Amino acid sequence: MTAPRETLRLDKWLWQARFVKSRSLAAKLVEGSGVRVNGTRIAKPGYGVGVGDVLTFALGAHVRVARIIALGNRRGPASEARLLYEDLSPPELPRDLSRPVPMAGGRPDKRARRRFPTAAPDTLD
Repeated sequence: MTAPRETLRLDKWLWQARFVKSRSLAAKLVEGSGVRVNGTRIAKPGYGVGVGDVLTFALGAHVRVARIIALGNRRGPASEARLLYEDLSPPELPRDLSRPVPMAGGRPDKRARRRFPTAAPDTLD
């Protein structure tokens, strides 16, 4: 007979692999946006995942694809967490340089605002 496949809860694995900061955030990720395991959408955080499964999920504006290499025993340092998966994510798109980029330093002060060109105020008729 074959031994049963070793599995771990999906939310717990996402947390151990350091994709999210807490298990509750991992559960919300699974329930809300949905995570795909081997192409099938999963809506329950308690779904069992194992070695060889491919996860696809959105984190912010990026789509992450990861193949599970190992199930962790604990949530260790990032160097240990990177050994749990193989990153298959598509390369990120380059930044759109046509959009304005906010300048460092925050809001301009009074002196800096005087240097900005302004439109002429409306004149009264």
